[in-house]
Amino acid sequence: MSKRVEPSLSLTDRVYAVLHEAITSGEYPAGYRLRIRDLAAEVGTSVMPVREAIRRLEEAGFAERVPHRGSVVKGQDPTELLHIYDTRQILEVEAARRGAAQIGEAEVGRMREEFELMRRAIDEGAVVPYLDHDEALLAILYEASGNPVLLNTIRTLWQHCRAYKIVGARASLDTPGDDSLWRYQEQLLTAAHARDAEAAATINNESLANATDRIKAQLVSR
Repeated sequence: MSKRVEPSLSLTDRVYAVLHEAITSGEYPAGYRLRIRDLAAEVGTSVMPVREAIRRLEEAGFAERVPHRGSVVKGQDPTELLHIYDTRQILEVEAARRGAAQIGEAEVGRMREEFELMRRAIDEGAVVPYLDHDEALLAILYEASGNPVLLNTIRTLWQHCRAYKIVGARASLDTPGDDSLWRYQEQLLTAAHARDAEAAATINNESLANATDRIKAQLVSR
């Protein structure tokens, strides 16, 4: 089936967006072989942007290389989920504690702007934009810690677990009355404004524990 490629993005970004949508929508299920030449014919490009897009999918945790098969759509494993989110809790709780202790008013204002954009994405049911703004909000707080290595390590984990985050966000959007996608971030804003380091750490710990439980429940029910 021919796929529409968004013209406003770079060629590799456009191919990535198309393949990403096919994976997250279930059109390409777990184990689906991402054959470069076949995909290039589907999206109407040369093989180079497809190869780069697949590399990015692998980095983001949506695809993996399998011996004798090449790159395939990656399945989601509850054990891997627990390992990733356990590591995120160790790092992000401390990042929130340090960031809240040192953040300035201008940065809190930027966090508030991302929060409003995040709420708009939730209202529109736009999962990927929601995650983008959520991560931007957190990055502002974590950057205030003054430790760029900590922030870059966390960003790498975000990229690696993006597929899991999509599962959790979609589950929350599909559950009437579920406010977990914005409630913790609103509390983080309050803690950051008050420069309450311990409150920020506690909120982040609770947020990540909630996300782990939500995503694990979705994976087990499949």
